Amino acid sequence: MWTLSFVIYLGCKWLTWRRTAVRDVPAWKHAAYLLAWPGLDAAGFLEGTPARCRSSEWRAAAGKLTAGIALLFAVARLLPAGRPYFVGWAGMIGMVLILHFGVFHLLSCWWRRVGVAARPLMNRPLTSTSVSEFWGRRWNTAFRDLTYRFLFRPCTSWFGPRLGVFAGFLFSGAVHDLVISVPAQGGYGGPTIFFAVQGAAMMMERSRLGRRIGLGSGLPGWLFTMLMLAAPAGLLFHRPFVQRVILPFMRALGAV
Repeated sequence: MWTLSFVIYLGCKWLTWRRTAVRDVPAWKHAAYLLAWPGLDAAGFLEGTPARCRSSEWRAAAGKLTAGIALLFAVARLLPAGRPYFVGWAGMIGMVLILHFGVFHLLSCWWRRVGVAARPLMNRPLTSTSVSEFWGRRWNTAFRDLTYRFLFRPCTSWFGPRLGVFAGFLFSGAVHDLVISVPAQGGYGGPTIFFAVQGAAMMMERSRLGRRIGLGSGLPGWLFTMLMLAAPAGLLFHRPFVQRVILPFMRALGAV
């Protein structure tokens, strides 16, 4: 899993850098983008104007890092050993808190402090009031930057807005199947179905009926978004992946 993820990430990183034309940017900044920042918005990192990172943001990132460590190395141990699927899920959530919400956010704060526009990869995703907002603005903006530029925009021009979005989600599902199901040697198709559901949910909230009942805003939109993310989550992080990849990794870390 880590090998596949790292190879795909390096390829995407190189693609975003090579396809971004910038001028008068020092060499150290190019090296920093390639080697010391997980984001995939080359233009923003190399030429953007940084937003200030407040002290409260530093504390929040440190708090999420601490919560992730506690969840991975303490809470997971307290869960019943006979429920390995739940133990693995606790570990996965802990890892995401440690990396995406903790370490990467602290790194964003540090880069912005020294004058580089490295915006956080996670932008309060649980406040999303629509599926479109969740995937388009709040969850893992690094992947969003990549897919919007090299996947969704071309697909939209080829197939039109609705089919383009759905084709983009299907491709994203196939990539996640490669990274998740192949190493687990099982659960094939689950991640692709999960992302197909996300594309269908996005179309639903943009439909006439969806707009009429408020699926794209306010409390109804938030409830619909959380339902569409939580209900099929077991397809994305399926049992073979949790038991054959996550749990062995947690044991290697000494978390269980």
